[in-house]
Amino acid sequence: MKQVKIGLIREGKIPHDSRVALTPAQCKWLQAHRPGLSLVVQPSPGRCYKDEEYERAGILLTEDLTDCDILLGIKEVPVTDLIGQKTYLFFSHTKKKQPHNQKLLQAILQKKITLIDYECLEHEDGKRIIGFGFFAGIVGAHNGLMAYGNRTGLFHLERVYKQKNFKELIHTYFGLRLPNLKIAVTGSGRVAHGLLEIMNLMGVHEVEPDEYLERRFNYPVYTQLKGPDLYRHPATGTYNRLDFHEHPQQYVSKFHPYTRQTDILLNGVYWYEGVPRLFETGDIRLDDFIIETIADVSDDENGSVPINKQTQTIDAPVYGIDRETGAVTAPYLKSSIDIMAVGNLPNELPRDASRYFGEQLIKFVLDDLLHDGSTLLARATIAGNGTLGAYYTYLQDYADGTIQEHL
Repeated sequence: MKQVKIGLIREGKIPHDSRVALTPAQCKWLQAHRPGLSLVVQPSPGRCYKDEEYERAGILLTEDLTDCDILLGIKEVPVTDLIGQKTYLFFSHTKKKQPHNQKLLQAILQKKITLIDYECLEHEDGKRIIGFGFFAGIVGAHNGLMAYGNRTGLFHLERVYKQKNFKELIHTYFGLRLPNLKIAVTGSGRVAHGLLEIMNLMGVHEVEPDEYLERRFNYPVYTQLKGPDLYRHPATGTYNRLDFHEHPQQYVSKFHPYTRQTDILLNGVYWYEGVPRLFETGDIRLDDFIIETIADVSDDENGSVPINKQTQTIDAPVYGIDRETGAVTAPYLKSSIDIMAVGNLPNELPRDASRYFGEQLIKFVLDDLLHDGSTLLARATIAGNGTLGAYYTYLQDYADGTIQEHL
């Protein structure tokens, strides 16, 4: 294997994120088991693993990363921090032409940076390879139920970030007694797996969708709604996964009956333009729309949850939407629906989330990086050497700035 130097960059996005791509123990293991690989870490006072922990693992701390071949981060890198002609891996949030990151992509192209986006690393069937979705689901489900408890006063949950780790969080559920709630969990990916983990740890019973719609229960229940439960083609009345992902705009939502039976919605649907929204904004004014709390873990503004209008922070994760006007309000008002939407939920359990992420990175991606690439990496390369990657030429108008007036 050729000599490769990897640097872990300091996170620069505000609000600050303390997660890392590789833990000290993982860096130590890599240097011992991958000949030719060396790692350095840019010092950071806010990282969940302290600088001293990397030093004790034998990893060099350095401000200067200019001699690194590959730079690993988590969130978007500030434009002023970008080093030209390097290979970066981070979540760029550009593949959907997000307006707030247009200048970032433009700078990456100008500086002839190779950008490999974690979000775009996929198996051949389109399943994401690595990500923080499981822990987003863990924290999102907890915060969704916490918000409902705060709203109703029926129970109380502590904040996740006050716990040392996931194991300690589990201990806070001992003795928890939930009321007779009905909870709808949407999605089937990593986020949904995290949502379901918390449902089971809290002792919420699973029921089938048809049973969920037909009766009330004297104990808390949830149902998981996947693609066939959420969408149908109006001409055939059926759902075909491959056809849906290719032509989502030809489908309609089947979620409306659940708005009449659900107290809490935990949304883990991956949304992109064309995918039907679960319901329409005007539906919240209907008398039979009884959902009081929505945890939009996917956090797409005006996405699958159309009344999600803004992203909150870990310190203040919940806001309200007035049922009559649709305006943003304070949380926990009788006239509003509470929305829990935070873009960096896994940062409430940063050490657990980082360790899990690093394991997936090592297992599925790192060797391809060290051996001059692969088809896997090519499909996730948004830009390289001043041009868009072969799979991302549709971003050209976004990169040129010609669509700015339409965003």
